[in-house]
Amino acid sequence: MLEPTNYDIAAIFEAREASRFDLHGRHLNEQMVRVLRTIGYDVGFRRGTGQYLYDRSGTRYLDLLSGFGVFGIGRNHPALRTALESVLDAELPNLVQMDVPALAGVLAERLLAKAPYLDKVFFANSGTEAVEAAIKFARAATKRSRILSCEHAFHGLTFGSLSLNGDEIFKKGFEPLLGDCAAVPFNDLTALETALRGREVAAFIVEPIQGKGVHLPDPDYLRSAAELCRRYGSLFIADEIQSGLGRTGRFFAVEHWGVQPDIILLAKALSGGHVPVGALLTRKDIFDRLFNRMDRAVVHGSTFAKNDLAMAAAIATISVLDSEKLVENAARKGERLLAAFRAMAGRHEMLREARGLGLMIGVEFGAPTSLKLRASWSMIEAASKGLFCQLITIPLFKEHKILTQVAGHGSHTIKMLPPYIITDEDCDWIETAFDKVIAESHRVPGAIWSLGKTLIENAMATKRAK
Repeated sequence: MLEPTNYDIAAIFEAREASRFDLHGRHLNEQMVRVLRTIGYDVGFRRGTGQYLYDRSGTRYLDLLSGFGVFGIGRNHPALRTALESVLDAELPNLVQMDVPALAGVLAERLLAKAPYLDKVFFANSGTEAVEAAIKFARAATKRSRILSCEHAFHGLTFGSLSLNGDEIFKKGFEPLLGDCAAVPFNDLTALETALRGREVAAFIVEPIQGKGVHLPDPDYLRSAAELCRRYGSLFIADEIQSGLGRTGRFFAVEHWGVQPDIILLAKALSGGHVPVGALLTRKDIFDRLFNRMDRAVVHGSTFAKNDLAMAAAIATISVLDSEKLVENAARKGERLLAAFRAMAGRHEMLREARGLGLMIGVEFGAPTSLKLRASWSMIEAASKGLFCQLITIPLFKEHKILTQVAGHGSHTIKMLPPYIITDEDCDWIETAFDKVIAESHRVPGAIWSLGKTLIENAMATKRAK
């Protein structure tokens, strides 16, 4: 029998927190430990509240990653805690399996109220599971096999989802992937129509805003893409796993362009950050092609997908988004930050562009025109493409206590996905810190370029080890 102390998870965390890197190095991903130590991110976060993280010394950090978009309502929101505690206290008959859970029905009802042109919901455990489900739904509904995605897309890392990704670094070493998948350039309607014209495509899956580089669609792209899909009998799938649930200042990002997809995929922020949950929203005629007879009632599913804790977390999250008007706050704060970054681009020659919607923001850097800066840029880019962005993210973290990330492998874009609850004071913090760090990156020689030499040495050592 376990000792009672083994149920005190807070005490276990307290006792073992300082050894987290050793534990992961021995039993989990040693390479991730090496990355974090190399860039100085080994501060040991011990607490998270709202948009803030606190390290071992009690220092406060502003989290602009929000767990890759998971913590839309912030960490440890009291309403979410209350919802989860109420499930445990009620001793609900969870996962009976030979029954249908009430909370799943309630959550489905509330999600479909946000997309009244859709009728049915399928629940999964994550975003990538939702994508896997979409592949099966599309093939069953259309009796076609080909799935189209976009170049530079990201849809997840399980086998089917991986086959739709546009970044080769994730695919390398796992081939051959799922057959009959193809990619077309994002924002290229001619290429899309060419691919659809043969009437072999089951579905076109697209992120309304591409997450890896925060690339926005042209004004008519999504609407025209949906029309093309309907013309050629293919389903239009909006992967809103990162852009949905208010991230862009609308509940669904597709609302910005007046598009009504055949299937919408959700996850990340839907969970509230505690219990993973994914969802596929679709029309009844599509749903019924998969579940078309009683003997096919269980033809697709997932054991834990409709568990009561996950359903409660999602119900509470939607309620918080509505009651605290967080979608509207995301729109306002995003507009302010984008304006500030665009003003910075006028002052700093290596800051090329700021783009995004709501609190899904990308800040892109590029080669300078002045000779001294161009030489330094070329040196660091020769060591590793996209390495310059680390000269921004590392000082932001170490000196200004802001956590952010580069938008993708080899990318020159820094991506921000703050919780929707950020304040004007947080925006002041972000704007001041970015402006100072970017200004410092334009001083050669300078402290940031001393960091650059260290990063170059690490990059060259990594290349030699390959």
